[in-house]
Amino acid sequence: MNSYQRPFPGLLTVTLLVCAAAGFAAARAQEASPELISPLGRKLYAEPATGEALQKLQAALQEAAARLERDPENADLLIAYGRALASLWRYREAIEVYSKGIVLYPANALFYRHRGHRYISTRQFDKAVADLTKADALLPNDYDILYHLGLAHYLRGEFERAVPAYERCLAAAKDDGSRIAVSNWYHHALRRAGKKAEAEKLLAAITPDMDAGENASYLNLLLFYKGLKPEEELLKAAEATPLELATTGYGVGAWYLYNGAPDKARALFERVVTTPYWPAFGFIGAETELVRLKSGR
Repeated sequence: MNSYQRPFPGLLTVTLLVCAAAGFAAARAQEASPELISPLGRKLYAEPATGEALQKLQAALQEAAARLERDPENADLLIAYGRALASLWRYREAIEVYSKGIVLYPANALFYRHRGHRYISTRQFDKAVADLTKADALLPNDYDILYHLGLAHYLRGEFERAVPAYERCLAAAKDDGSRIAVSNWYHHALRRAGKKAEAEKLLAAITPDMDAGENASYLNLLLFYKGLKPEEELLKAAEATPLELATTGYGVGAWYLYNGAPDKARALFERVVTTPYWPAFGFIGAETELVRLKSGR
């Protein structure tokens, strides 16, 4: 029996459970090692919430850890534990859990999917593409896998390779909310790949009466790209939360970028990266664009 077939030393200890239960946020904020150093050189820490919201996340982690401790080789419980860690922005530990799951279950696409997502969160885009490509081979035409695979290619600047992933993702979408979410990134990828006519055809299928669900920000962006929503309205609404600002700020900035206004795009990207919600795809996108703009790419 190898080390990955036993209960995980150091992961499911009483110490972890106690840390998860209380006082964790302050300890993380003060520790010397950040969760990652951003491409812009900023130290980013695992500080997802405060107060009651943080307590709920900690309680969920404690419960997930306790269940996994009782059945340490259960694939579903491993994934649940990794997701509980990720909800606290503890992505390095989540990646470790998914990596151990891959050793135990090398044909389980979900471990590659979740690890690939968290490689995106930690700005390891090459690894993300590798994992999500593997996940796609194991479980073809899965919406979540393709959504993240398209994003990983997009963030690497591989717009031509992002396009087919998003095309397949859109075909796999089962409701308006899912179609809206992927259409936003698919539109960006098409425009960046020089496929303006295809991007306009994609937008033609977007209407104001679609049921966006939790993806209202993406629907508003798509309507903005169509000329049906003013920028001022979007950005004013985006002030509600850091996540909204990251999502909307990147979307409007990207639109400026491929419409020949890089200075306006840069200003929005710089605004986005001052927000605290650094795991947001919009935040990650803004970082990536600022690096590209600085290097002249």
